[in-house]
Amino acid sequence: MSKLVLLDGNSVAFRMFFALPLLSNDQGVYTNAVYGFTKVLLKVLEEEQPTHMAVAFDAGKTTFRHDTYEAYKSGREKTPDELSEQLPLLRDVLDAFGVQRFELENYEADDIIGTLAKEAEGEGFQVKVFSGDKDLLQLVSKQTSVAFTQKGISDVHTYDVTAFHEAYGLEPAQLVDLKGLMGDSSDNIPGVPGIGEKTALKMLKAHGDVEGVLSSIEQISGKKTKERLQEHQDQARMSRDLAVIRTDVPLTEGVEATAYDSWNYEKVVELFQNLGFQSLLKELEKEAGIEHKLDDIEVALQKTFTEEMTASPAALVVETPDENYHHSPVWGITVSNENGTFVMELEDALASDRFKQWAGDESKEKVVFDAKQTTVALGWQGVHLQGVRFDALIASYLIDPSASAHDLAAIAERQHGDSVLHDEDVYGKGAKQQKPGVDELAQHIGRKGEALLKLQPVLLEALKANNQIDLFESLEMPLSLILGRMETYGVQVDEKQLQMMGEELNETLTKLEQEIHELAGEAFNINSPKQLGPILFEKLELPVLKKTKTGYSTSADILEKLQDEHEIIPKLLHYRQVSKLKSTYVDGLLKVVHPSTGKIHTMFNQAITQTGRLSSAEPNLQNIPIRLEEGRKIRKAFIPSQNDWMILAADYSQIELRVLAHMSQDERLIEAFREDMDIHTKTAMDVFQVQPEEVTDQMRRSAKAVNFGIVYGISDYGLSQSLGISRNEAQSFIDTYFATYPSVKAYMDEQIENAREQGYVTTLMHRRRYLPEITSKNFNRRSFAERTAMNTPIQGSAADVIKKAMVDVEQALIDEGLESRLLLQVHDELIFEIPPHELDAMKRLVPRVMEGTIELDVPLQADVAYGDTWYDAK
Repeated sequence: MSKLVLLDGNSVAFRMFFALPLLSNDQGVYTNAVYGFTKVLLKVLEEEQPTHMAVAFDAGKTTFRHDTYEAYKSGREKTPDELSEQLPLLRDVLDAFGVQRFELENYEADDIIGTLAKEAEGEGFQVKVFSGDKDLLQLVSKQTSVAFTQKGISDVHTYDVTAFHEAYGLEPAQLVDLKGLMGDSSDNIPGVPGIGEKTALKMLKAHGDVEGVLSSIEQISGKKTKERLQEHQDQARMSRDLAVIRTDVPLTEGVEATAYDSWNYEKVVELFQNLGFQSLLKELEKEAGIEHKLDDIEVALQKTFTEEMTASPAALVVETPDENYHHSPVWGITVSNENGTFVMELEDALASDRFKQWAGDESKEKVVFDAKQTTVALGWQGVHLQGVRFDALIASYLIDPSASAHDLAAIAERQHGDSVLHDEDVYGKGAKQQKPGVDELAQHIGRKGEALLKLQPVLLEALKANNQIDLFESLEMPLSLILGRMETYGVQVDEKQLQMMGEELNETLTKLEQEIHELAGEAFNINSPKQLGPILFEKLELPVLKKTKTGYSTSADILEKLQDEHEIIPKLLHYRQVSKLKSTYVDGLLKVVHPSTGKIHTMFNQAITQTGRLSSAEPNLQNIPIRLEEGRKIRKAFIPSQNDWMILAADYSQIELRVLAHMSQDERLIEAFREDMDIHTKTAMDVFQVQPEEVTDQMRRSAKAVNFGIVYGISDYGLSQSLGISRNEAQSFIDTYFATYPSVKAYMDEQIENAREQGYVTTLMHRRRYLPEITSKNFNRRSFAERTAMNTPIQGSAADVIKKAMVDVEQALIDEGLESRLLLQVHDELIFEIPPHELDAMKRLVPRVMEGTIELDVPLQADVAYGDTWYDAK
């Protein structure tokens, strides 16, 4: 039997947007709704096996229903830009999968779905509709079922006629009468004031439909109900009509056009690569039974590190299968040069004095992939690597940070078509990972060595063409080796202090639990939404803001909106924050203390963000929360590695805003920084047109949010969420800011024009970010690219400055012959451990170097603090 599957495109996308975190791919494009929608699409195709399929979209904001009732769907918040930007990508997904899509001016997606469903029923089809909108339940029949997509990707409830009867006690066609009586706040359908679902259902079961109810008003119980029905008869009829889904939309194509065979594998793979959906790519390859097989290469398996292996330049591969190379074994070492490709097992390499001498010889030029990882991996084996001249990972990242992948296999294929297997294809993944046989391993890592040797001149030419040689050689390459030394050295932690903090946090949690129970008037499981919901919304009668399938929503964003309603709410939020601190940052840090050093060896990611910012992983030391005092105290556990030494921290003050002042040449901003004013107070004064003494805390907080929001390309939606104000107020604030600082607006407009002309924007040090969507005819794609063009040069230049400061400070420590060590970089902060006799020298040296690392039209400012722990250095 033929089967037609219909998806409500806007509804499913909306559900997925709010069900998944606000994710973006490596091009900075938001993808959470697209990812969720694609998962739904794949699931539907697999489980439903449709012979016909289509997706319907709303074509515009106004429809024929607005002719009947102008306020139809009014009051709805504007779709967040972060979602609007993804809607064109949904159409790309459908085109790649070969799924027919429909939209028609003056009609809603529901009407298109209703029309196609009715036509399909007439031709004997089985029909299944997927939507997050219960309005479509009126289409349920013997041939049509409706799958209601709720919060999650797999959270779907399907209604056939029986399920609808069980849920409502009505026929599906009576759903519109239900809406006619009770209305629908989501669509601003008024219904009859004061009549809710329970009363409406009772009346419909007794009298059939709206007309039956209205003709039987005298039989309705309740004086007020009778009066309301009598007074609002026309409104009830109008509301019913508004809720009716049309099944006669004049579509140019019908069910015949929805015939579905299968999707084009190559198109879908290309799409997933562009979107950065790596996990979905792997699933596709697995389902397609694709195996990557390559021709063998000539690899010499060596027991001895011979003279011919020391030829320069040489590609060096130190194979560590685990992402966390601080804990990973080394499975093999490859050296590839003009004399051939040679593979050694680790034990043979370590037994060779010639290998160790070659590795540590600065004059022997080495080409690697990920200099930091290579240096650290050998460092853990007691081999001090020198002579690294070229890093293919860093080069590829600088050439195009928006590329979908920067693993060696992807770079090789992108640059010269060579095939290098992805590690997962050889080793497996996760629990299934295993070391292959000697010959297979030698082939794999030998191929990496050969690819590296070929890539070096190709990537070097691209760097030259981009004017990025200096950025590569003077900044990123030396920084990579500095980061390697920092990672290997690690940061000392006081495990006893962490354990003590864990006990203190447990005591805090116990106390908070008692206080919450007292305020609730009973004991219950605070971590159980099923138990917490009834306490808050039934017993304490707090306003119900959102319900889920299983009860009341008690998510953090809901509780934050209820903070002023009852004193139990702030305590619940505090409880959750402390609980996360305990599990993630106390217990979590204890788990990653290295057993042989007693230190934490984080990994700095140098080639991930498109702005050039460093990030930290396993553990992420950049995300230790410091707004709560309990979170700040976690820094007490980070201590010097030697007795009597100290921790010194140097922090750039508002580096991004200073960069903005320099790049925009805005006189007011420049003046504020040159006169050492508090920039947020200054912004509040300018925007609110008040004197310094009139700036309130709220004014300064709003100014601060806008200052940093401008740097990060904040939208009215983002600012409204940050400040707890309406989107109209947020947009008004942004407009006022630009009117107050016109040079900032002019600078940003100029960046957009530059991006249109060049296709990319650059930082002060020639870091690039490509923006191909800047000339897109699609408004949402173009808008995203424009915002990116405005904020990337600021964020990227700030990243350049802090990186250069690290290189300059490290060199200054060497030049001055100081023992002090750079331990960590956290956002705009550098953390050192220092001997006490170098304190005065470091207090002078570090800010001097950081403030002189680049010359701007406003002064850079680095604030220094020190103490016995990282916490004390504040």
